[in-house]
Amino acid sequence: MPPASTRSVSTRSPSPARVPFRARFHTLSAVAVAAAVAVAALSPAPASAVTVASTIGYETIVSHDGTELKAKVITPTGTEGPHPLLVMPSAWATPHILYVGAAKKLAEESGYQVVAYSSRGFWDSGGGIEVAGPEDRADASAVIDWALENTGADPDRIGMAGISYGGGISLLTAAEDDRVRAVGSMSGWADLEASLYPNATIDVQSAELLLLAGNLLGTPGESLREMEREYRRGNVDPILEMAPDRSAATKVDRINANGTAVMMAHGWNDGMFPAGHIADFYEELTGPKRLMLTPGDHATPEAFGAVGLPNEVWEDLARWFDHHLKGEDNGVDAEEPVRVKPNNGSGGWTSHADWPSVTASADEYHLGEPSSSWGRWRSEGAMGTEPATGWEYGFRTGIGTTAESGTVILSGALQQFFDVPTGVLLPTVDRYRAAVWTSPVYPEGARVAGTPEVTFTVTPTVADQSVFVYLYAINDRGTGSLLSHAPYTLRGATPGEPVTVDTELSSVVWDVPAGQRLAVVVDSRDARYVNESRIGDRVTVSSPEEAPTRVTIPLG
Repeated sequence: MPPASTRSVSTRSPSPARVPFRARFHTLSAVAVAAAVAVAALSPAPASAVTVASTIGYETIVSHDGTELKAKVITPTGTEGPHPLLVMPSAWATPHILYVGAAKKLAEESGYQVVAYSSRGFWDSGGGIEVAGPEDRADASAVIDWALENTGADPDRIGMAGISYGGGISLLTAAEDDRVRAVGSMSGWADLEASLYPNATIDVQSAELLLLAGNLLGTPGESLREMEREYRRGNVDPILEMAPDRSAATKVDRINANGTAVMMAHGWNDGMFPAGHIADFYEELTGPKRLMLTPGDHATPEAFGAVGLPNEVWEDLARWFDHHLKGEDNGVDAEEPVRVKPNNGSGGWTSHADWPSVTASADEYHLGEPSSSWGRWRSEGAMGTEPATGWEYGFRTGIGTTAESGTVILSGALQQFFDVPTGVLLPTVDRYRAAVWTSPVYPEGARVAGTPEVTFTVTPTVADQSVFVYLYAINDRGTGSLLSHAPYTLRGATPGEPVTVDTELSSVVWDVPAGQRLAVVVDSRDARYVNESRIGDRVTVSSPEEAPTRVTIPLG
């Protein structure tokens, strides 16, 4: 059988329901392919490149249940096979052309046989969107089968990589298909419940964006239809029931048993899949592993690299595969595996032996009673080193303050590309609707590095109540930059009974400039989340002796 790149391309007419939308994007798709290939072709190959060209074919791959998956097959020329194989599932709502630029570079510079395919239910592939369910993992294995039968791929050197949805499917497939020796998951997830339902709070911006993209750019399958139907009714149980099977965190033992080499890259501000749960999953891996955490939001750190532009994440990923699939002695295995870049400023990469090593020490502050001596509009409590207990402070709920976590994708991209943080003017935070504390000044600055933690006791006046915690760096004019935050929803609380909240905030590395201080804000509404807060209710924050209100600041 001739190689995939020389066989005639078979195409399938889309279903009538999908023709009108897809037709409008036909020209756009063609232009995107041409642009990606052109960018990759103009990128100079390194001196160690073993190939000088590649061919790109458009193929139909019949999956395990007869579903037709459309794929770009990038084959290196100039060297004899068999070639190490890389399989790349597309990201949510994107077609296979997403990876053509990066795939062309991998084929030409390192000799990989690459198969990038549109995930089930999206664009030119058949079937329905099943949210990384069993069908999607079986699809990935079927693509591997097809590549071994129809290309010069080496069955002993197989890797998978992807962004977002593709990264999640790659991790899940590695847990079920022991042929996958190495994985690169970029902006993926490990725990779906922790991502979309953090601390029993619905991330409404992420949920709506995913549903909108899935309905516009794909064909929802039964799993997605049920999730959306119940979500619209306010019932998240179907999502929570399906989450464990779609979470690599529940399958980490299988990944470890398979000895899969796992590299993960993630943005600090990822609004869909927070970085902290990725770091937790990384620590559970026992095989070869690597973690990169860098400024950016969901998929923004590696997006340009996907089309073939220079990109640190994709460059490290290529080295990862070169070592674990090709056996190259490029030193990647001897380097400290956790690499982090501060979320602000111009600080470069630092390397660490593991995730806990990112934190060198910690400041623990006890939160004192917010004072009203200047009027409730400007009052704030102090963050000190000695426990301050016996106080309580109430604020009204149902109306937001100027403290916000930002907008998914947009806020993180502004931080990444323009060093524009999600901000606040602290004096404008309404003390009738929030509690505020500030720390002493850091005269020489400080590096916050790791996962901040907070403990406080709240007494709601209703059974379900949301609170939101923010950590800011504040300059001498009261202008703050958001370092970290966390939502927390009390479900089924007894009105009038105190509940101790002990939670982690989002992980971060942030350089606090000299002369700035930290501030903690607690309020009851945030536009990113579903808020269980009603106008007229109240929340009381207190600091009992058995659980003093405090915040732990990790330092690098």
